[in-house]
Amino acid sequence: MTTPPTPQPPIRVVLADDQTLVRSAFAMLIGATPGMDVVGEAANGREAVELARSARADLVVMDVRMPVLDGIEATRLIAADEDLAGVKVLVLTTYDTDEHIIEALRAGASGFLVKDTRPAELLEAIRIVAAGEALLSPGPTARLIERVVKLPGSRAVESAPEALGGLSPREGEVLGLVARGLNNTEIAEALGLSPLTAKTHVSRIMGKLNLRDRAQLVVVAYESGLITPGTGRPDPH
Repeated sequence: MTTPPTPQPPIRVVLADDQTLVRSAFAMLIGATPGMDVVGEAANGREAVELARSARADLVVMDVRMPVLDGIEATRLIAADEDLAGVKVLVLTTYDTDEHIIEALRAGASGFLVKDTRPAELLEAIRIVAAGEALLSPGPTARLIERVVKLPGSRAVESAPEALGGLSPREGEVLGLVARGLNNTEIAEALGLSPLTAKTHVSRIMGKLNLRDRAQLVVVAYESGLITPGTGRPDPH
C-alpha cells in the first residue's frame, strides 16, 4: 500500500505596503488560496522586517516605496540577517520600468511584480519564489536590467565581483544561461547535463560570488559584461 504524501505546510506570507486598500485586497486573495496564509501586514519597511521574524514568514510581498524604511532597505536587512536566511522577498512596484527594482534585486529580492498584475500571476509568483526559485522570465526583468546597465553612472563592469574571474568555463556558461532566464531543466538540456548537475553548478556559482539567489546572478551577469545588454547573449569579447 502506497503511503500518501505528507501535506506541505502553507506558505506563510507577510504583506508590506503603506496602502491599506492594496494590503486588504492582497490579503483577501492570498488568504482564500489553499496552501497560503497571510501571517502579518506591515505599513512600512521596519514593520516588515520585524514581522518577517516574529511571524516566522516564508515570504514577504514588499512594496518598494514605503515610509519609515523603504522596501529596498527592508529587503537588505532581511537578506543580511542570518536568522531570516529562509525568508524570500517578492518586490511590488507600480511600473516595470522602476529603476529601484534593480537595487531591490541587488539587496536580495528574488523577483518583482507590478501591482496591476493579474491575481493568478501573483499567486503563481508567490509559489515560485517560496520554492526557492527567482521570478526571472526573459521579459520585464531582463529588459529592465538591460536598460539600467546602459544608464550613465551605472555600476556596470567595475562593480562586478572579482570572484567572477574565478568561475570555470562551464560555470560561466551556466551563469550566462541563468541570465537569459533559463531554469535548471532548460540549462541542463542546453548543455547536455542532468538537472541535478545544473542545479549544483548554479549553487556553486552563487557561493563563489556570495550571492543570495538567481535574481542577483542575473544582475551580476549584465553588470559584469558577461551578457551584452540588448542581446541576452554572452559578450563575444
